[in-house]
Amino acid sequence: MATETPPPSRTPAQLPSAEEFVAVQESAEFGELRRTHRSFAFPLTLAFIVWYLLYVLLSNYAGDFMGTKVAGNVNVALVLGLAQFLTTFLIAWWYARHAAAKLDPRAESIKSRMEGGA
Repeated sequence: MATETPPPSRTPAQLPSAEEFVAVQESAEFGELRRTHRSFAFPLTLAFIVWYLLYVLLSNYAGDFMGTKVAGNVNVALVLGLAQFLTTFLIAWWYARHAAAKLDPRAESIKSRMEGGA
C-alpha cells in the first residue's frame, strides 16, 4: 500500500526569532490580516449574541407571542429556536468561505516567509 506523502524531513525546521515575530506582528500585511478578520468576526459575533439574547428574552417575557401557533402544533418559539441552529450553521459556512478566500492566502503568505520559504 503506497502513499504519496513524503517521509518527514530529518532536518529540524528553523524557527523564527522573537525579533522576527515582532517585526511580522508590526507589519502592515499582518495588520491588514487582523483587520480583515476582525471586521468580519466581531460584527457577526455581536449580531448572533443579540439574536440569541432576543430569543431568550422573548421566551421569558413574551410567552403569549412565543406560544402563537404558526402551523398545527408548531409555534413561534419552535420556529425561532430552529432558526438559532440554522443561523449557527450559516455563520460557520459563511466564515469558512470568508477565511478561505481572504484570510488563509494572506496568512499562508506570512507563514511561508516566516518559515523561510519565500
